[in-house]
Amino acid sequence: MRSGGLRIRIVGTSGAGKTTLAKAVSDRLGIPHVELDAVHWKADWVGKDDAEFAADLKAATAGESWVACGGYTRVSQPVLDGRLTHWVWLDYGRARVTWRVLKRTFWRSLKREELWAGNRESFSKALFRRDSIILWSLTTYTGNRKKHAERLKYFREAGGVDAVQIKTPRDAEHWLDALATEA
Repeated sequence: MRSGGLRIRIVGTSGAGKTTLAKAVSDRLGIPHVELDAVHWKADWVGKDDAEFAADLKAATAGESWVACGGYTRVSQPVLDGRLTHWVWLDYGRARVTWRVLKRTFWRSLKREELWAGNRESFSKALFRRDSIILWSLTTYTGNRKKHAERLKYFREAGGVDAVQIKTPRDAEHWLDALATEA
């Protein structure tokens, strides 16, 4: 592993596969996986305030190496981005992301899978509420792409962080293979 470890952040719109890729990185490289949703959410879908979230995120990423996935830019960017070795944007097409978030939400709801702090997705929450993850994914897709494109440009111009844009699952596999070789 490189001197100073690997500190990787994976971003992308809801349903892009951030957690899936982060788990694969964690498993392959043997480094901790930090899921920002798990750090952010309390029971009954109550989010932590910014100060508590920032403190918990700092503690979760205090180690020499980790892979973190998720958004929460207002808090996560100042806490994480100055320490990164790698920044990865999963920039998959809208159809792929929509299919993934629909499939994931359906299965989580059907299985009553516990996510974070005892929270679960449900069909009623996914289909009939304003805070639906499906609606969130659809309505934030374009804005997230713009935000991530700006951040990619920033990292590439600033240097010091290996910033990549991944457009297909096959590209993600190739990136992970290259990262494992580098590590």
